[in-house]
Formats: sequence, structure tokens, C-alpha cells
Amino acid sequence: AIAAIVETHHDEHGIIWPVSVAPYGVVITVVRADDQATLAAAEDLYRDLEEAGIETLLDDRVERPGVKFADSELIGIPYRVTIGPRGVAEGTVELTVREGLVKEELPREGVVVEVVRRITEGGTARSRQQPEQLSAVL
Repeated sequence: AIAAIVETHHDEHGIIWPVSVAPYGVVITVVRADDQATLAAAEDLYRDLEEAGIETLLDDRVERPGVKFADSELIGIPYRVTIGPRGVAEGTVELTVREGLVKEELPREGVVVEVVRRITEGGTARSRQQPEQLSAVL
């Protein structure tokens, strides 16, 4: 079954896991993990997503952003939230949809609700909570 998923859900960057079988719903990519304010903001976002029931991976490696982006695309987690010093200062994050690598800037305060909405609209959220519990976040 896994081979069939990989065969039908991939692009030149790697696998694109459907939400229903993804090991994580979202990866948070920290652009400057050596910046304490950025790292703290990323850890807060991680806790918020986990509390909302979304399986989340925090990429806080001290590595170039391009390497982190390439790794997250290869792994194929459905959504990536990128947070960096500029976004922390402006109160924004970048949300990338793995399928098509569509990017948009969102207010930090609204990103958890937006990720929960997108994952639950898929109908098969990979979550530790039931849909009615997730809707409480909305």
C-alpha cells in the first residue's frame, strides 16, 4: 500500500503524503534557529499546533534554509510553516502547501486555525483528537 501511495503521490522534489497517511500534518521550519526570539516563537507555535491535535515536526536544526526546505519537500509533509526573524517582528509566518508548493503569508495568530481548517477539510486528519475537539479551536 505504501508503494502505491508513493507511486501516485510524488513530484520531482519527493513524496507528497496525503493527509490521511502523513506521519505529520505540518512541519515548522525555523529559518534562524540560532536566534532566540525566532526559536521561542517556533516552539510556541509547535505547542499551539500540538494542543490543537495536529501532529507537528519542529525543524530547529542550525542549517541553511534551502537545505531545510529541500528536506521537508523530500519528506512530503502536507504543510510547512516557515518562521524567521522578519516574520516574528511582523507577526507573520509563511504557510506552504506541499502539493504544488503553493505559499502564502499569514498572520501568526491565525495560522493554527488555518492549518486545522485545511487538515480537517481533507476529512481524514492525522490527529490525536476527534474532529469535534478540533473544531473547538476554530
